[in-house]
Amino acid sequence: MSQTLNRNDSVKSVFPELERLLPHVQKPVQYVGGELNAVSKPWDDVKVRWALMYPDAYEVGIPNQGVQILYEVLNERADTLCERTYAVWPDLEKLMRENSVSQFTVDAHRPVGAFDVFGLSFSTELGYTNMLTAIDLAGIPIHSADRDETHPIIVAGGHAAFNPEPIANFIDAAVLGDGEQAALAITDIIVAFKAERDAGLLTDVTDLRDELLLRLASSGVVYVPAFYDVEYLEDGRIRRVTPNRPGVPFRVAKHTVMDLDEWPYPKAPLVPIAESVHERMSVEIFRGCTRGCRFCQAGMITRPVRERSKTTIADMVQNGLEKTGYEEIGLLSLSSADHSEIADIAKGLADRYEETQTSLSLPSTRVDAFNIDLANELTRNGRRSGLTFAPEGGSERIRRVINKMVSEEDLIRTVTAAYSAGWRQVKLYFMCGLPTETDEDVLQIARLAHEVIKAGREASGRKDIRCTVSIGGFVPKPHTPFQWAAQLDHETTDSRLYKLRDAVRNDREFGKSIGVRYHDGKPGIVEGILSRGDRRVGRVIEQVWRDGARFDGWSEHFSYDMWMAAADVALADEPVDVNWYTIRERELSEVLPWDHLDSGLDKEWLWEDWQDALAEVEVDDCRWTPCFDCGVCDHMGTEIQVGPTNGILLPLPQVKSEVVVSGS
Repeated sequence: MSQTLNRNDSVKSVFPELERLLPHVQKPVQYVGGELNAVSKPWDDVKVRWALMYPDAYEVGIPNQGVQILYEVLNERADTLCERTYAVWPDLEKLMRENSVSQFTVDAHRPVGAFDVFGLSFSTELGYTNMLTAIDLAGIPIHSADRDETHPIIVAGGHAAFNPEPIANFIDAAVLGDGEQAALAITDIIVAFKAERDAGLLTDVTDLRDELLLRLASSGVVYVPAFYDVEYLEDGRIRRVTPNRPGVPFRVAKHTVMDLDEWPYPKAPLVPIAESVHERMSVEIFRGCTRGCRFCQAGMITRPVRERSKTTIADMVQNGLEKTGYEEIGLLSLSSADHSEIADIAKGLADRYEETQTSLSLPSTRVDAFNIDLANELTRNGRRSGLTFAPEGGSERIRRVINKMVSEEDLIRTVTAAYSAGWRQVKLYFMCGLPTETDEDVLQIARLAHEVIKAGREASGRKDIRCTVSIGGFVPKPHTPFQWAAQLDHETTDSRLYKLRDAVRNDREFGKSIGVRYHDGKPGIVEGILSRGDRRVGRVIEQVWRDGARFDGWSEHFSYDMWMAAADVALADEPVDVNWYTIRERELSEVLPWDHLDSGLDKEWLWEDWQDALAEVEVDDCRWTPCFDCGVCDHMGTEIQVGPTNGILLPLPQVKSEVVVSGS
């Protein structure tokens, strides 16, 4: 609970102090705020104040849809204020410490420590050290047990929050699943709590912070780690996780927004004033995925599929373009071409913006969902954004293991359609280190790339086409069938990647047309510790942060040796080590650190799917087949929502080029 729970005076901006530091840092513009569509409210006019953070640099954080959505949802409330903060680069961090400038928001440059709630959205675990930097710079104790009623409630969200145990000692609470309704529920609880406190109804409460956290936990809206005890066996495994307070649920369930048409956010997307990684206006066209790719945590934890109607999508595009001036529309989801009405959506939007500079893109497209008609709609105005397809596995066998039901024929047919439609470059994404993988499975990637170039030249009649192969290391994730799998050690990962690189280089016919991009296996090992770790891993995070780790998702800042040294120190007195958390296979009987957190997926179903993976058995998409009893719909009280919506997208008035705001 922030200082504002005890006082109502305004909080001053730190910008006068910050401004003196900006001439001495790189990219100072990222810290000044003032973006188009940003919101700034008077501090004294509201009851609850949120600071939201995507724990990475401004250029990565500002396009994040989750933060932008919550920013709008909260600021629409008259009694609530919400501002944003991002990770500061080490050069500014050093100056802020030397000059006693606290972590600040970019909206009004208020100190983060003065807010009621400090919310962090984690799409990857590699942002944990940046979180500690922000907490410390804000003047907040890094351990939740050391905080009192003068400090914000620190809430974690995002995909990584489905196993928040490694950061359990640093956060006060975690939200599982969709955040829109959860953020509003948290706000309601705080409003009611403040009203009781101000009316003198809590005079018998000895610890106001503890009382507020207990109300939040008892409601089921958040998971509060401090209210759960973890017991361990002598060999390091978990014996059990149990609540230590009455009224706290044994299992905490995720939140699921069931009607996306009722939540058409962001309505006024933020337009950054500094360069960002995505210079486009994005619309989320559906949530969830039931393809059943066994490696994909996002697909598993966001079930069931919930589509936006094509009319709502069209309205969001029109509104967003008018309020931003962007010239590219990104239709977002885990697999955008899987929307049941994607053909109507693409054609309707292409018709409407044909005579403008506005282009369409599907940043996430499955190989077997792309076709020439869709390709033609995406290139109607002559502009072609990049195409990325993700076969994930190099061989048919490994694709059966991971349940990526894409054949080589599917891939060749798809890239042929793309090259025929005028694309000259296609990017293919694969993974290395998948369960049961062999060297030969990885080397098949080189052969596939060869066939892609061959098919592209034949289809286009040109030799200037290219195929870029991008390879990431596989990291087993919680709440997936592979949560029990052993992670591949980084030495073997690197060996396979080098063999693949050499195989492409030795392709005398097409090798020069194939680009290969990959990272070594070491960052994946660190991600593996964090993704499947328990509370003991928090000591590793704290140690490596104190040793200077920052921006671990950036190769130029990441230090594997620093992480391993920190693990040696932090786990010295424990029966576990880095290998125990990463390259060790788990058994069904083992209590996993996240078993008390309910994603809706039945653990026995996940285990059966893990056994199917080992047997190379594929499972169909439950959108179009009978239910496979994963547990989500019946446990969560949800259901799959797909079209047709029966709404009419066309005819739409065509937008003329002269009325389109030029891109920012």
